[in-house]
Amino acid sequence: MRAVVIGGGIGGLTAALALTRWGWSVQIIERAPSLDPVGAGISLSANALYALDSIGAGGPVRELAAIQGDAGIRRTDGAWLTRTSEAEARERYGSSIVVLLRSRLVELLSGLLPPGTLTLGTTVTGVDPGTGTVTTADGELTADLVVAADGIRSATRQALFPDHPGPVYAGATSWRLVTRRPDLTFGAAETWGAGLVFGVVPLAGDLVYCYATDTVPAGGRSADSERAELLRLFGEWHDPIPDILRGTDPAAVLRHDLYCLDEPLPAFHRGKVALLGDAAHAMTPNMGQGGCQAIEDAVVLAGLAGRPDGLAAYTAARLPRTTKVVRGSRSIGRLTRLRNPLAVRLRDASMTLGQRLMPTLMLRRLDDVLGWRPAVTPPSPEPARDRRDGGPAPAGSA
Repeated sequence: MRAVVIGGGIGGLTAALALTRWGWSVQIIERAPSLDPVGAGISLSANALYALDSIGAGGPVRELAAIQGDAGIRRTDGAWLTRTSEAEARERYGSSIVVLLRSRLVELLSGLLPPGTLTLGTTVTGVDPGTGTVTTADGELTADLVVAADGIRSATRQALFPDHPGPVYAGATSWRLVTRRPDLTFGAAETWGAGLVFGVVPLAGDLVYCYATDTVPAGGRSADSERAELLRLFGEWHDPIPDILRGTDPAAVLRHDLYCLDEPLPAFHRGKVALLGDAAHAMTPNMGQGGCQAIEDAVVLAGLAGRPDGLAAYTAARLPRTTKVVRGSRSIGRLTRLRNPLAVRLRDASMTLGQRLMPTLMLRRLDDVLGWRPAVTPPSPEPARDRRDGGPAPAGSA
């Protein structure tokens, strides 16, 4: 069986690796001349790690990554609104959340693929879902399966579902950066202000990954540098945020407006074509599940694609789950965008009260997301076992 994957991002690479493990011959078509992922860092929670375990990639990923550690949400003065323990999360879900550079993850996944799998610098100009024909500037490829992992602005999605409204602005712009890590007394933390968020996540070595959002109209840019804009917005917040920003190279700050698919697609497939990741269900980053859900997609699709009803089963397995995650992430994003002082105080008070009444509430709300396990795994190779997390757990429900 032959598959063509459109897009060489995390979802496309994982899909290619998973399909290869199931015995498919795979070709990835990537329009960029090199694999240069957008973004800085990425968090992989238990659901994504178990998916990677099922195709032999979980152990290598953990070796490159840092364990997130204890985490929580803070006020701008540094007081904690909610906190979660890394030990409790690991006991509950069987694996810790890990964090690594997106570039390292892309490099690892691409390195696990058979030689010749990846074709760079080639643009797909058309896809025929009936025949599985992919047209490029260099000619045509015909496949039993076409995986469209071509991102939030997916041309394949637009061609398959022309009446779908496509991505909408989520109401916030985002900054991301990686810089030298200061002394930290906690693992990962998000700080919520009035319409503003700043996140600090330690990486392996002496690095730290930070992200921030502001509730502003789309298309804005700083009149000076984006680092100067971040200092204006967050320079008076609690330590170590000001020190991190002052020590950051202005060229290291990335800014992108946030878009998502508010309206679910009617299906994740048509004919021989399956949509995956942001092409199928682009979401806001508020639950840290964009990349994780793409990895889930890839593993589930590979396990089902060889069946006569495989793509219909893929839609049935993935559409309800990802729709719920998209909506949950969107809801959290709305809470972070509150600007009215009274609404902000009520939000913070309810979070503090919830933490006092039920310390595990923050974790319990994630059970449906982080408790996911792949229902089927490839017959070979055996999933990699990891010395820190003890390897993959028994398969659960898709």
